[in-house]
Amino acid sequence: MAYTTIDDPTIFFNTVLYAGDNSTSNAITGVGFQPDWIWLKNRSATSSQLFQDQVRGKSGSNYLYLQGNDTAAEAAQGDDDGLNTIGSDGFTVGYTNSVGWNASGNNYVSWNWLAGGTAPSQTYTVKVVSDSGNKYRFDDFGTSAVTLDLQEGGTYTFDQSDSSNSGHPLRFSTTSDGTHGGGSEYTTGVTTTGTPGSSGAKTVITVAASAPTLYYYCSVHSGMGGQANTNSTFGSSNFSGSVQSTVSANSTAGLSIVTATTPSSGNYTTGHGLSSAPEMIWSKGRDSSIYWSVFASPVVDTNRKYLQLSSTNALATSGGDMWGSALPTSSVVGLSAGNSSPASESFVLYCFHSVKGYSKIGKFTGNGNANGTFVYTGFKPAYVFVKKTSSTGHWVLIDNKRDPFNVTSNYLLPDNDTQEASFTDRDLLSNGFKMRNSNTDRNDSGATYIYMAFAESPFVNSNGVPTNAR
Repeated sequence: MAYTTIDDPTIFFNTVLYAGDNSTSNAITGVGFQPDWIWLKNRSATSSQLFQDQVRGKSGSNYLYLQGNDTAAEAAQGDDDGLNTIGSDGFTVGYTNSVGWNASGNNYVSWNWLAGGTAPSQTYTVKVVSDSGNKYRFDDFGTSAVTLDLQEGGTYTFDQSDSSNSGHPLRFSTTSDGTHGGGSEYTTGVTTTGTPGSSGAKTVITVAASAPTLYYYCSVHSGMGGQANTNSTFGSSNFSGSVQSTVSANSTAGLSIVTATTPSSGNYTTGHGLSSAPEMIWSKGRDSSIYWSVFASPVVDTNRKYLQLSSTNALATSGGDMWGSALPTSSVVGLSAGNSSPASESFVLYCFHSVKGYSKIGKFTGNGNANGTFVYTGFKPAYVFVKKTSSTGHWVLIDNKRDPFNVTSNYLLPDNDTQEASFTDRDLLSNGFKMRNSNTDRNDSGATYIYMAFAESPFVNSNGVPTNAR
């Protein structure tokens, strides 16, 4: 029996500390992978919780950011200020006028996650339907000839085994409608196998770096295809929900980053790309001032309950649906235009589920004393994120890099912009964590708390070897 599939959690999540230097190109290394999502916080000064990711990408020379502690719309710093590059082992930050990224004399923390990475693979089931003439559809999505988003470096298989594909070979071109529009077939990174409409028939493309905008088309008949954007930003088209999304997903580590556009009204679903239903979701409209809606399965048992990431509010119940008509499934997240997402606006979701030996989302009841409530995770935590849900209380974040030894004292409050504070009242243990206090934010007697934790190492690895305590 395997205890875990992830013996080294640092290949998917890692905390890195750094010092600001006031330069326009402070290179931060030691992450151990190319991060898809980077959360930065200035530990020394008042400064926002800054979320940047490879799916939303850049505006100009810097990555777009959202503030976890604020309702503000997405923005990007100008010139050389902000997060400006992401590389194979870290990232580069600059400073011109904001202490958020690289002010001299200030200490910073970065929490880094790997989602779909630089070379995702995706298979789309292709069918041909009658829709004002024959058209291609993918994964039985309700719209024909959609615009695709394909990531540079990604490998995409277009499965043409369905009998409806007979006589309709799918090909690519740099010209709309391909050879029917005066263009030629695009073959860079493209292989074709079999006869469309027969078992094993497929067209596979590995998207080259800096590939041009492509168009998929039928090499025999005109008017069947659509556009395929080849993006330097990360993520691929997902058709699992009623709304098409762009997803960068790591099903092994239980994390996906999702972007899509909300319909004008009503409940809807969108695909998340994971193999299990998300247990925690952070949802935020990108274009307007709106709070972060948080789904947390340990306490959200109806589609109207929610938390707010940028608030100390307790678990609340909305007058309307927050999570669509049903709670998340193994393929889709339900949302509601005007509630958990703004109407007719681009939004982002960060979706998480527990992975044995690597991550855990759960709840515990505080006991209000110094002996503390012990919370079993099944691994030695590297990161613990806690929120009181039964009444008001701050979100609290601790990690093993700011506190490499017990007792753990340094903490940050993700719902606000305050600098790091210290209070000696927590332990990170070989198989969980313990809150040794009566503080209302962490261990109030009888109060309910949710948590999300990521591992430094599994309690017992895949070979049955236990982890030592700190």
